[in-house]
Amino acid sequence: MTAFHSRWLAVSRFIGQEAMALDDKDWDAWLALYHDEAEYWVPAWDDHERPTADPQNEVSLIYYPNRGGLEDRVFRIRTRRSAASTPQPRTVHQFSLLSADESDGQVHARTSWTTVSVLEGKVATLSGWAFYDLEPRNDSFVIRRKKTVVVTDLFHEVADVYSL
Repeated sequence: MTAFHSRWLAVSRFIGQEAMALDDKDWDAWLALYHDEAEYWVPAWDDHERPTADPQNEVSLIYYPNRGGLEDRVFRIRTRRSAASTPQPRTVHQFSLLSADESDGQVHARTSWTTVSVLEGKVATLSGWAFYDLEPRNDSFVIRRKKTVVVTDLFHEVADVYSL
C-alpha cells in the first residue's frame, strides 16, 4: 500500500470514528478526538453568499476557540441545560473524504457530509463541507481545527454539534 493510500485510509477511519461517536452520543469518545487547543468553527453565510471569514469579528453559527467550549457544550447536552439539547434527535452522519494532504506536520482533510436527524417522527437533513487539521498522535490523529460549512440554507431545527 502506498503512503497516499495508507494516509487516506487512516483519515477515513478517524473521521468515521467522529461520526460514530456523534451518532452513538458517546460524548467522551467524541471529545477525546479533539486536541486541548482545538478550534471548532461553523461560520454563517454573509450577505454575499460566502461563509464568514473571521470568527472573532463576524457572525458564526458556532465558535469555540478551544476544546473547553466543546466540553461546556457536552456538559449542557448531558445535563439538559439547553433547549437545543432536549430532546436529542437520533442521527446518521455520512461523509465522503474529498482530500487528505500532508503539510507542516499535519494532515489537512476536506469532506462533504450529510446528517439525517429524526425527532418525534420529523426527519431533517443538513449537509455541507468540513475542513480538518489533524495532528498525528500514536497510530491515529487528534483534531487541531475543524471548520464546518453548512450549505443547507434553510432549516427549521436546531443545529448543534450532534447534527453537524
